Parts: sequence; structure tokens; C-alpha cells
Amino acid sequence: MRQTHEGQPVAEWCSSPNAMRLNKLLRMSRRDVLLGGIGLSVAGTTGAALANTAPTTPNTEDLSRFMQISQRLTDRDTLNPQIGAALYANIVHANADRQDKLNTLHTLLEREKFTTASAFAHAAEKSDPKLKDVIHEILTGWYRGIADGKVVIYRSALMFDITKDAVYPKTYATGGPFYWTSKPPEVARPKGHPALSASALVIEPT
Repeated sequence: MRQTHEGQPVAEWCSSPNAMRLNKLLRMSRRDVLLGGIGLSVAGTTGAALANTAPTTPNTEDLSRFMQISQRLTDRDTLNPQIGAALYANIVHANADRQDKLNTLHTLLEREKFTTASAFAHAAEKSDPKLKDVIHEILTGWYRGIADGKVVIYRSALMFDITKDAVYPKTYATGGPFYWTSKPPEVARPKGHPALSASALVIEPT
């Protein structure tokens, strides 16, 4: 390329300021190419590593057992199987022994035929105190939508279903103007007792 003005190409020093800036942006040095190639290589390696550690799709039998445990712990006849599959995959992925603990819970449930979540949870902790952590993870998943430290679901979390007649999820308002000024419906005071022993207080970062 012919250079006649302070070593710059003719097309550049004869161009307008905007065209000169565009020309500089379009030029790619050998260093830029090498750095770009290294970046793509690292990204590809990182992506492969993440793919290898991502939760896998559960098989039908394992998911069915998880759903049965979840229905008993939430005292619900039906739960969304798609949400259940996502929660199950993340719970099992978070800890290597979770599948064995879930199998233990399911065996206990099948043997004793519990009719309430309280009775099931109390018996599970009595048989193995470590099962309390698994029960917490299952209930945290369904009610808060969090599993393996990730938000798996939000609006469909059961904590919103319980209070849907009085409190909306933290999103755009679904009521009319000044809907919050209306008196909320009365809620009966809970009369039950904790089924599990007390756990250590955990203050989550905000």
C-alpha cells in the first residue's frame, strides 16, 4: 500500500476524521488475531468443563420417587413434574450422596405410608439425622425455588402460591391503582408444631 504522508496510507490521511477512525477500527493487527484465538480457545475449554459439571436429565424412576417424596413433604396431591425435574437435577448435582439419601427417604415413605408431611419428616430425622438436610433442600426448592445455590423457579415457587390471595410476587403489580390500600384477607394463626429439630441460623447475603 502506497504511503506518502508521515507513513500513513493515502486512503487514511485523505479521508474525513470519521472515516479515519473507522479505518483504524477495521484494521486488525497480528497481536489482535492471536489474542482473539487464545480467547476462543479458553472459552471453548471453559464451556466444555461447564458442560461436564452441569446437572444431567434424571431418569424416570428417580424422578418419580422424588415427586412422591415431594408431594408428601408438601402435603400436596399434585406438583409440576417439569419443576420437579429441574429441582431434582440440581439437588442431586449439589451433593454426591443426595441420591442415596433420597432413596432412603422413599424407602421409608413406602414402608410406613405416612399421611402427613409432619409425621414423615419427624420419622425421617429420627431414623437418620442427616436426612433433615435433604428435607430442607427439597422444601427450599419447592417453596423458594432455589436448588444448588441457583434460582430454578421464581413465580411458580410455592411460597407465592400460599399467599397468592394477599401478596404478589416481587414483579410488576397485578392489581389496580392503590390495590395495596385494601385490607388483606384474614389468615388463621398456625397451630402446628415443627416436625424437625431446630437448625442453626443462617443469614444469607443480600
